[in-house]
Amino acid sequence: MSAAPRTAVTVRVPAKVNVQLAVGAARPDGFHDLATVFLAVSLHDEVTATATTGDGPTVSCEGPDSDQVPLDRTNLAARAAEVLAARAGITPAVHLHIAKNIPVAGGMAGGSADGAAALLACDALWGLGTPREELLALCAELGSDVPFSLLGGAALGTGRGELLTPVAAGVFHWVFAVAHGGLSTPAVFREFDRLTEGTDVPVPQASPELLAALASGDPDALAAVLPRSNGLQAAALSLRPELAQTLAAGVAAGALAGLVSGSGPTTAFLVRDAEAAVKVAAGLEASGTCRATRVTASPAAGATVLA
Repeated sequence: MSAAPRTAVTVRVPAKVNVQLAVGAARPDGFHDLATVFLAVSLHDEVTATATTGDGPTVSCEGPDSDQVPLDRTNLAARAAEVLAARAGITPAVHLHIAKNIPVAGGMAGGSADGAAALLACDALWGLGTPREELLALCAELGSDVPFSLLGGAALGTGRGELLTPVAAGVFHWVFAVAHGGLSTPAVFREFDRLTEGTDVPVPQASPELLAALASGDPDALAAVLPRSNGLQAAALSLRPELAQTLAAGVAAGALAGLVSGSGPTTAFLVRDAEAAVKVAAGLEASGTCRATRVTASPAAGATVLA
C-alpha cells in the first residue's frame, strides 16, 4: 500500500569523490566502461519538492554558484520528476527548490545528486512507494552518477558507473579545493580519448590494494594508492594545467595525498584527521590556487528524506 501524499518533502543528498576511476576505451555508444570506487562525503545539497497545480516541474535554486544552475527542464531534478511521473501515469505538478552547497560542474556529482534527491522527494510527495530497485533503475536512466547519489556510503561502480556493489569503508577526512570555473565532463572524456588515441587502453578493473586500504580505514594506506587512481586526471590537467599547482599546494599544506575529483576541476585531498583538515584548508586558501575549500568526511548516507 502506498503512503499518503504530502504537501512538501525535503531530501538531503551527498556529494561524492571517486577514490578510483579506471576508464576503458570509448564504446560504440560513445560511453566508456568504468571501474570506479565512489565515496559519499558529508557535503550536501537539499531538494524540497512542493505540490503545485501546474502541468510540469518548476525549479528554483539558492546557495553558492546557484546562478550557474539551469532552472528549466534541462535540470536533472526536473527531469527526475518527469521520469517518475511518467512511470506513475500522473502529471509532474511539483516545484523543486534546490539549496545548493555542492560545487557546480566540479566533479562531485552535484547535478546527479539533485536528480536523485528530486526522484526520492517526488516519490514521497506523491505517495508512490516505488521499490528501491526501481528507483535505482530510474536513476540510471537519468545519468551514470545518479544511482550512487541515491545509495551513498561506499560502492564500486561498473558499466558506465551505474551498476553498484557496496564496499567496506572506514572513516576518512577530506579537504576539497573548489576551482575557478567549471569543467565539462564530456569535454574531459573527449580529451581522454585524444590522449589515449592509438594506445591499448586496458579493461578497467577495481584495484584490490585500494579496496583493502579503504576497508582498513588507514589513511596512510589509502594515500599510498590515491595519486595514481584517477584515469581522467591527465585529461583534466591537460585542459586545466593550473590544477597541478592546486594539487602541489594541498600536499605542501600537509595533505597525505591529492587527486582531481572525478572529471574535475575540484581537487580532493586526503588528510589524517579533522584537525589536519582545518590546517590544509587554510594552507590551500592562502596559496591562492583555488576559489574556496570544503572540509568533509566520508562515508556519508545517500539521499535521505528529512523529517
